[in-house]
Amino acid sequence: MQLQQLRYFVAVAQTRHFTQAADILGVSQPTLSKQIHTLEASLGAPLFERIRGDVTLTVAGQTLLPLAQRMIADADAARDAVQDIVGLRRGEVRLGATPSLCSSLVPAVLRAYRSAHPDIELHITEGSSQDLIGGLLAHALDLALIVAPEQGVDPALEFTELLRESLVVASVAAGPAPTVGRQLELAELRHTPMVMFRAGYDIREVTLHACERAGFTPKLAVEGGEMDAVLAFVEAGLGVALVPSMVLANRPLLRATPLAPPGMRRTIALARRRGAILSHAAAALRDVVVEHIASGELPFGVRAL
Repeated sequence: MQLQQLRYFVAVAQTRHFTQAADILGVSQPTLSKQIHTLEASLGAPLFERIRGDVTLTVAGQTLLPLAQRMIADADAARDAVQDIVGLRRGEVRLGATPSLCSSLVPAVLRAYRSAHPDIELHITEGSSQDLIGGLLAHALDLALIVAPEQGVDPALEFTELLRESLVVASVAAGPAPTVGRQLELAELRHTPMVMFRAGYDIREVTLHACERAGFTPKLAVEGGEMDAVLAFVEAGLGVALVPSMVLANRPLLRATPLAPPGMRRTIALARRRGAILSHAAAALRDVVVEHIASGELPFGVRAL
């Protein structure tokens, strides 16, 4: 029993006429009759009685009709649901991103994605790169924008490097600058109060290791903040902080001072599970991320790869 045969059967049952049903379906009358006979043979019972040109349903046909109509409706609903998803009229995508990227790159990406696909549900998770990697491995995320690990890359994940970003010294724009008209040697912050991120934050470890290599332990004014809190503390004049250059794009109260060569940089990557088939919604978001970065609309200190 095939779905096409059921469609033929329902058309004849509704019109009570083989030729009219064939015309509606766009097939020849012999083709339709043959498929009906095949269906009757597979079911082991006649579905129609043909008496002097009249076509009526047998008891078997009356029993089959509501079932066939329901099966056709379910098949059509399934087809429409899949086409909605393929055509990005429905669906959802789960994106993870670090706090610094959520406050800089992600809003512009989501605006472009929402404009192109307004009916897709977006679920955003903010967390450290390690937490987001855990989310990918647990199948809780489809994609994640993270700081690319320099070592210990999980073979279950696939990373696409997107851009390289400089870390800069953030200080109050209205106050005295750490340097005037030149780049800053990190060791010059030896006696400058610093605002430090919480434990587990990617930039915290990078900052502490860099200060250690420069031969000093930073003097901490405030410790334990998230990105927004750290920037607010710097704006309040509590100290300076090493931050990604992108997060200062919309912070007019803060000044960005570059570090002297070799400086400090990090690579931003788009991560996904290796071998996983992305949904159409997730694949479209991946494309928007790549297109946005390729457009060149990146702030100072950021270079596309």
